[in-house]
Amino acid sequence: MLHTRGIVFRTVKYGETSVIADIYTEKKGLQTFIAGGVRKAKAKISPSLLQVMSLVDLVSYFREQKEMHRLKEIKSGYWFQEISRDVIKSSVGLFMLEIAQKSIKEAEENLPLFNFLWNSLVFVDENRGSLANIPLSFMMNLSAYLGFFPGGTTPEDSTIFDLQEGHFTDQSPGHTYYLSEDETKAWWSLMQFDFDQCQSISISRETRKDLLRQMILYYRLHIENFKEPQSHRIFESVFH
Repeated sequence: MLHTRGIVFRTVKYGETSVIADIYTEKKGLQTFIAGGVRKAKAKISPSLLQVMSLVDLVSYFREQKEMHRLKEIKSGYWFQEISRDVIKSSVGLFMLEIAQKSIKEAEENLPLFNFLWNSLVFVDENRGSLANIPLSFMMNLSAYLGFFPGGTTPEDSTIFDLQEGHFTDQSPGHTYYLSEDETKAWWSLMQFDFDQCQSISISRETRKDLLRQMILYYRLHIENFKEPQSHRIFESVFH
């Protein structure tokens, strides 16, 4: 038996009454589970617990060599109070989850990464301040757990951030994947703050919009087969 917390990344209907869910777990990384009979009228497991972005506690039959595991029990690990009814918080949360789902493929324990994802979603739900910088700050901080957090010298010595090489420089690189001087300064500011402190960063709306596109490009350059998220388009229109 596997007893673990989990974050629901993706669900699909299977057969007439079952659901298959990709869940990022605290103890075993990304795993696929099947929940039988959840779409019946008197199901033992509520389908709402398997909605994308749900934070859960689960018990499953588990064997390392299997690609899919059968859920035995599942309950809420944290009930969202705001995300479920606030369109902006919901959009931000879904964007964060889509980035995580497209970035994380490992079926192994990574407790710091799991806690970051879990706590980030809880922070969005409980946050009473501005959400404007959260998507950018989330992607910046997530890159540290994924192994490509920006490096190099500080903007005092350089005016360009090279997206392809992942560091600051004072010379224009021989390609087009780099930030302007204003974008580089904002990028540097994002690096200085933890995710839960990002509200104190001052970035104009236009710069923020440009940086979001550049951040997605940064992920595409550093994660093999990373596909551009679709939810950021909804996110941009909601914030506009």
